[in-house]
Amino acid sequence: MLAASLLKSPNFNLTETIMAIGFSLVASIAVYFIYRIFYSSRNIGAGVDRSFIIAGPAITALFLGIQSSIPLSLGLLGALSFVRFRTPVKDPAEIGYLLLLIATSIGAATRNYLITIILFLVVFVSLSIQWLIRNRLSFRPLASFMISVDRTVFENIEPKLTQFLTGRLNDLTLKTMSVLDDRVSIHYQHREMSASDKVKFTTELNKLIEPGSVDFFAG
Repeated sequence: MLAASLLKSPNFNLTETIMAIGFSLVASIAVYFIYRIFYSSRNIGAGVDRSFIIAGPAITALFLGIQSSIPLSLGLLGALSFVRFRTPVKDPAEIGYLLLLIATSIGAATRNYLITIILFLVVFVSLSIQWLIRNRLSFRPLASFMISVDRTVFENIEPKLTQFLTGRLNDLTLKTMSVLDDRVSIHYQHREMSASDKVKFTTELNKLIEPGSVDFFAG
């Protein structure tokens, strides 16, 4: 029914439609890779990127249908009002990627390809700059991290522990280190982590120390 309505519309052009949906697909793949590069490797999200490749062309097709027929657009909007998302967006940063996907899909539907390309360039450059200065410029407050492990365990895992802490904590600085009753106590200072990062950090630290015992405090 939808295909028949579009084919009968005087505004329908098969070549332009294929180009718009094809451009939207390429843009959706680009958004997917940007999400995977700059976000998913360091954060725990809702996995919205799994829908990007399908959602982008689908949004473009919907807007193409709205442009072709006003009565059809009202029907589509009425049908979409019943759609409910059951998976919550866990991180507000994911909303930005969803908005980028929607903007590129609308740009493809309206044939504003140049605007869409400029948007991609601006977003990519901005995220690249943010990634490069993420450890040099941060508005998060400083926090303390203290760890206490058996001396024998510390001697065996010291290189792995140092590499683990350096990779997980931003602006890591060693403040004090002491040995008492065959236990090594270390005090670090770093940038504050989010709640979800603290849970993941604690789990990975316990696995690293096993089978030894570890006491730590993250403030």
